[in-house]
Amino acid sequence: MAKPNYSFEKRQRELAKKKKKEEKVKEKAGRKIGADGEPESAADEGDASAPPAGAGPTGA
Repeated sequence: MAKPNYSFEKRQRELAKKKKKEEKVKEKAGRKIGADGEPESAADEGDASAPPAGAGPTGA
């Protein structure tokens, strides 16, 4: 029976972690650029969370 190569397995895990971390950083940077570059989408999100005009305790 062959002896397991733990060094190879460890290196593969390290590479997978590194790749995942790079993807997260890239995704985060893309979200940051998207938020700054497209004010329309940010405004749409703000409108969805805001109450409709005329509604609320100030209307009474």
